[in-house]
Amino acid sequence: MATATGLFFLTTSAFSVTSKRPSVSLFVNKVHSFRLRAANIEESEIEGKEEVGISEKKKIFVAGATGNTGKRIVEQLLAKGFAVKAGVLDVDKAKSTLPGQNPDLQIVKADVTEGSARLADAIGNDSDAVICATGFRRSLDFLAPWKVDNFGTVNLVEACRSLGVKRFLLVSSILVNGAAMGQLFNPAYVFLNVLGLTLIAKLQAEQYIRRSGINYTIIRPGGLKNDPPQGNIVMEQEDTLYEGSISRDQVAEVAVEALLHPQSHYKVVEIVARTDAPKRSFEELFGSIKQQ
Repeated sequence: MATATGLFFLTTSAFSVTSKRPSVSLFVNKVHSFRLRAANIEESEIEGKEEVGISEKKKIFVAGATGNTGKRIVEQLLAKGFAVKAGVLDVDKAKSTLPGQNPDLQIVKADVTEGSARLADAIGNDSDAVICATGFRRSLDFLAPWKVDNFGTVNLVEACRSLGVKRFLLVSSILVNGAAMGQLFNPAYVFLNVLGLTLIAKLQAEQYIRRSGINYTIIRPGGLKNDPPQGNIVMEQEDTLYEGSISRDQVAEVAVEALLHPQSHYKVVEIVARTDAPKRSFEELFGSIKQQ
């Protein structure tokens, strides 16, 4: 969500004074000049106040906030001045994991598998955007990827629609459309789909998001690393990257920056990190991706 800056427009009527007394004309010009200067001062003050206050007012709901990527998103949102509502499965555990002493952080129970109505209650009327950073936990339940990565994401979208939340970000994965990319036998594609057809579940959730009409950014990272960033972010069009890795810190950074740059709207971006890649601004990175 890009930071909105209030604009103050001043319209002045052009008028002339036909009096032969120059003092009247001089007086009018001085008044006109004074009004313009006052308007300029007022404009700068309004802009400054809004720039300071807007990030304090924006509250972002993060689903999966205690996950390895989710908690990094929470931390970076708070560092950028956003308020955060962290949706978690275990509130008590989250208090020891997340920076609970931060007054801009609210921790709420939210299970994406429990339906859109309960999620809407958790998201509330005060959330400006939702970031989905959920991921299923490995278990003997082969339907877990579908319950979380497919139906859970759909539930979040429906909760947003019921509340009027217009901005939605999803952390997905490269190779979700591997079959169409000719990567059917890519070891990563095979491995992830053995675990309950995980990538197919994610792909169908992505397709639902794109049909929903919500303003989305879908982020497809490569292999996720818990290590600090190594190399610069490479951002490519969807169904382009089939290998590579990236630090979770950089994935979180991309998610937060997507809220700040309108160039990210209605786009699917694939990201990895490479040591030989040049450093590029996020405006340039998001701007290089076409809307589909």
